[in-house]
Amino acid sequence: MTASLLFPNPLLKNPESRPKSPLPAYGSITSAKKRSACIVCARSQDDYHATLKALNSKGRFPRKSLGQHYMLNSEINEQLAGAADYLPVEKDPHMVGLVKERFASTDRLKVLQEDFVKCHIRSYMLSFFESRKSTDTSSGCAKVVANIPFNISTDVVKQLLPMGDIFSEVVLLLQEETAVRLVEPSLRTSEYRPINIFVNFYSEPEYKFKVPRTNFFPQPNVDAAVVTFKLKQPTEYPAVTSTKSFFSMVNSAFNGKRKMLRKTLQHLCTSLEIEKALRDIGLPATSRPEELTLDDFVKLHNLIVEV
Repeated sequence: MTASLLFPNPLLKNPESRPKSPLPAYGSITSAKKRSACIVCARSQDDYHATLKALNSKGRFPRKSLGQHYMLNSEINEQLAGAADYLPVEKDPHMVGLVKERFASTDRLKVLQEDFVKCHIRSYMLSFFESRKSTDTSSGCAKVVANIPFNISTDVVKQLLPMGDIFSEVVLLLQEETAVRLVEPSLRTSEYRPINIFVNFYSEPEYKFKVPRTNFFPQPNVDAAVVTFKLKQPTEYPAVTSTKSFFSMVNSAFNGKRKMLRKTLQHLCTSLEIEKALRDIGLPATSRPEELTLDDFVKLHNLIVEV
C-alpha cells in the first residue's frame, strides 16, 4: 500500500473537483493513497478572495499561536498534494471540525486531532495500513507532503526522517533559509551543523523550488521553499555501531563554536587518541567539526566510541 501525509484545505469548496488544491494553514499532516487524483479545493482562480470568503463564512482567522499562514497559490499545491485515502493530523480543533465537515461524504479520510510533534505517528500509520488491508492488497511505503509551521520544521524533520521503514519520501514546504541550510550545507562554515549530518544520514535531500511570501495569507516575513527528502531504508544507513552513540558524538563535536575535536570529544577518549583517529582517517589532528563530512564522522565514531 502507498500513502501520503498531506494538508488539504477544508475552507475552500468543491472537494470532488480535480484541478486546484490550495492547502490550509501550516500545521496539519495527512496520509493519502498515491494512485488517486489531487485533492481539489476551489475552481476559482482568485484563491486569495476565495480563502478570505471561506474564512469569514466560518468566523475563522489565521492563528499566530499555531503559525498559521494559508496558501493562496493552487498551482503550488498541485505540486505538493496528489492523492486520496487521507489520514490528516491537525492540532487546531476548529480546523479538525472543518476538515471533517468538508469530507463528511467520503470514507477515505481519517482526521486525528493531535500535536504532530508529540503524537506517535508510527503507531497511527501502522494502524492505518492495517485498516486498509481488507480493501487494498498492494504494497509500498507512505509519503509525507506537508506545509508546516516554520517554527517546528526541525522537530518534524527529526521525527520523520528516521522512518524509512514507513515512509519512502518526505516533501516539506519550509522557510527558504532553512531549506537551503538543510540541503546545501557548506563545509567550513557556521551554517554546517549537526542537523546536516542527521539529514544526510537518513535521507537524500533535494531543493525543489522557491515559494515567495506573497503566496500566503497572512503574508509572512520570509520566503518559503519546497524540499524533498528521499528516505533511506534502515539497511542503507551508514554503518555505525550505534546510531544513538553516533549522534551523541556528533552533537558533542559541535559544542563550543570553532573548537577542535580533540577538545570537544575528550569525554570519549584522550586528546592523543582523538588525534590519532583523525590521522588514521586522513584528517589533520587539529580538525574541527565543520570540516568533517558525514563519512568522516562515521569513520571517527567507529574508531573512538566503544558501545
